[in-house]
Amino acid sequence: MLKGRHLIVPTDFTVDELNDLFRLADSIIANPSNYSDVCKGKLMASLFFEPSTRTKFSFDAAMYRLGGNVLGFSDPNTSSAAKGESLSDTTKTIANYVDLIVCRSPKEGAAKLMSKASSVPIINAGDGGHQHPTQTLTDLLTIRYYKKSLDNHVVGVCGDLKFGRTIHSLVKALSRYDNTRFIFISPEELKMPEYVTKELEGKIEFVQTDNLDKVMDKLDILYMSRVQRERFVSEEEYLRLKDYFILDQQKMQKAKSDLIVMHPLPRVNEISTEIDNDPRCVYFEQAKLGMYIRMALIMRLLGV
Repeated sequence: MLKGRHLIVPTDFTVDELNDLFRLADSIIANPSNYSDVCKGKLMASLFFEPSTRTKFSFDAAMYRLGGNVLGFSDPNTSSAAKGESLSDTTKTIANYVDLIVCRSPKEGAAKLMSKASSVPIINAGDGGHQHPTQTLTDLLTIRYYKKSLDNHVVGVCGDLKFGRTIHSLVKALSRYDNTRFIFISPEELKMPEYVTKELEGKIEFVQTDNLDKVMDKLDILYMSRVQRERFVSEEEYLRLKDYFILDQQKMQKAKSDLIVMHPLPRVNEISTEIDNDPRCVYFEQAKLGMYIRMALIMRLLGV
């Protein structure tokens, strides 16, 4: 169904195709040893033009756990990009050697450009402030894992909604499920971009606020995000906004007993470590689930 396809934005896959991925991920979680050799002889290129911990490690771990191998770089200065080679030429060259390419870039649209040049599937592992579809797959699997359904949730997204590519992707993806309601929580300067809210108007219920305390008791899911220093031109503006929201025990006391708190990580100060042992905080489990959904994605794109 997905063999040979690219994943550039979350909506590249239908809801039915996503459900198939989630079912495969469930099977891998339940019986990982059944999948330990399914990608034997396959090669994945891991091209990271921007720093990453969870995304890179989880993709590499996913391929190795499937029995495949990984080559690539996490520093573009070790590639011919440092000599001025175009992204298209880099892509065409590397596609000669591998079965699949995973790419992260600080530039919006880089993954789309690569998909036009590549003879093998391209997976967008994040392109600037634009999209991060495999984080969205991770987030959806996490919600499904803990809530048993992707329908009928009040979802609070909090923090940097202006530059947060994980949030933009998640909101678009969740808007395809029944009775999803959003509460966008941010300072005025970091509000959800108009191009996102316009897509929701008349289709999905949403409200915007700058007060996290006021809405804690209404949420089924709270998706926290950091204020991203790398997206700011002004260091002064970043320092003024970086600690605008801090989730702590006092706020958690107001929340539902079955709330789940998610975060794409890395965190800075926006979630206090004092609540890490609260069973409602699932962000580290979320990171592990990211490996399983990436295993399922690799299998489907390679048709194994």
